[in-house]
Amino acid sequence: MFHLSALGVADGTLLMFGMLLVMLIVGMPLAFVTLFVALFFAVGWFGPMVVPLITTRVYSFVASYVFVSVPMFVLMAAILDRSGIARDLFDAMKLIAGRIRGGVAIQTIFVAVILAAMSGIIGGEIVLLGLLALPQMLRLGYDRNLAIGVVCAGGSLGTMVPPSIVLIIYGLTANVSIGDLFTAAFIPGFMLAAFYVIYVLVRAYLDPSIAPVLEEDDMTMKEKLKLLQGLILPALVITFVLGSIYGGIASVTEASAVGVAGVVLSTAIRRELSFELMRGAAVQTLATCGMIVWIGIGASAIVGVYNLMGGLTFVNNLITGISENPTVIILFMMLILFILGMFLDWVGIALLTLPIFVPIVKQLGMDPIWFGVVFCMNMQVSFLSPPFGPAGFYLKSVAPPDISLGDIFKSLVPFICMQVVAVAILVFFPGITGR
Repeated sequence: MFHLSALGVADGTLLMFGMLLVMLIVGMPLAFVTLFVALFFAVGWFGPMVVPLITTRVYSFVASYVFVSVPMFVLMAAILDRSGIARDLFDAMKLIAGRIRGGVAIQTIFVAVILAAMSGIIGGEIVLLGLLALPQMLRLGYDRNLAIGVVCAGGSLGTMVPPSIVLIIYGLTANVSIGDLFTAAFIPGFMLAAFYVIYVLVRAYLDPSIAPVLEEDDMTMKEKLKLLQGLILPALVITFVLGSIYGGIASVTEASAVGVAGVVLSTAIRRELSFELMRGAAVQTLATCGMIVWIGIGASAIVGVYNLMGGLTFVNNLITGISENPTVIILFMMLILFILGMFLDWVGIALLTLPIFVPIVKQLGMDPIWFGVVFCMNMQVSFLSPPFGPAGFYLKSVAPPDISLGDIFKSLVPFICMQVVAVAILVFFPGITGR
């Protein structure tokens, strides 16, 4: 009887990669693809006796206490999606953006940063901004490409700005402090947002026609104060969540529960809390977390089997053999992540690559916390990059019918370039992360 082990690790790696690629191309979900390939190689390479080892590895992934924070932050985002907090926040930021050229686009980026700091989820954020900001910018005569790019790129900032779900999954996979990751990602996240703001200002002042100035609005001081009230509840939620983490008062898991309580209380104060709202938020949370858990189970299984095959050592030697310069090796990893980001979900990329990449980073004498921030910045690119950049599909679901998916991805090119520049800055100037 032929055993797959007769192929050797190199040929086995090619066969495994080929099976993954073919099954993904035909449209099978990533979680089922990885589980099937894992079982196929486990039985074909070692025999059925190795299957219990896979279940042990899967259990270690889903049984982590910190993982509880993921559904909590997803629930925060789901409640925000259904409440009027984001709408009032957008209206309040109108006063801060002022009468500067490109003000509505800058206002959109500011709101995106605040929403990211409240929940760390991107899907609902892009949809919210697509419903609130995009129609307003188009109505005011903003350049369509600029408006689309700002909504998608700004809405994706939840990847970088703490409490990012991507940072939490990285911390779980790499077994490093999530609090340290949040601290290290703080400045890079705002740096990227600043790039977007500078880009909007430069474009707007070089070509005034692409971002008209808002007309004078004769609001009374009382009306302005009423609008500013929309900032109070989001500011309190962010202060309690991030303040409790950075202040050492609560762990990430405990802070996520505080965040949920804060958002629920905020909706109650606004008299928006209802059974239907909570039910819809709970269903959305189950769907999102179910997807993350299933992808995690499949990825854990396939990485476990590949490790038993000797594959991690094989890939380790392959990557480290490229160059003796650690920076070149890191750049090669970034290239791999960039290519995978065009085709795979970030959860799958993280759980498939990090068990291989993180040991190499440690072996090179580099800081895994810094690498986590660089990884998350790279995942920013994956959210926007065609053909499967999820940000484009999220916006398309709420965009006007005359805006095609091709229009959306074309609009994202300058923002992808800014993200790539941000990755390069982090690679060559790691001190930005404070590490």
